Amino acid sequence: MSDMLLSDAERQDALDVLEEHVRTGRLDIDEYGSRSAKVTAAKRVSELIPLFDDLPSPRPSALLNGAAAPQVPVMSGGDSPLANFLTRSAVPIAIVLAVVVLILSRGRLLIISVALPLVVAMLAGARRRR
Repeated sequence: MSDMLLSDAERQDALDVLEEHVRTGRLDIDEYGSRSAKVTAAKRVSELIPLFDDLPSPRPSALLNGAAAPQVPVMSGGDSPLANFLTRSAVPIAIVLAVVVLILSRGRLLIISVALPLVVAMLAGARRRR
């Protein structure tokens, strides 16, 4: 029953949970301000669900007590098969493109054919570290 009204204590608990996410670095101060304003204005438990969907534990007690609709896991962009394929194959694709550019430009764009795979490899490596 996610249409239950929020009590003041449940609203305060949700604010406390948001503060914990700020302390652990999951939310920046601007995002905290935006979400805390929505928590303060919330009248029903169902209004809290989108504010905590992308955050791990801790969760507000109003969402844990069975009052909210069950949470459905959402795949992040890095978990999708397409994202995994593109991450794994980015460097080989960049190398092939670099060779094609080198052949078509008759060596005049050698710097691009050398720099392009390096830039793509760095970007793919940075993405994997996240």
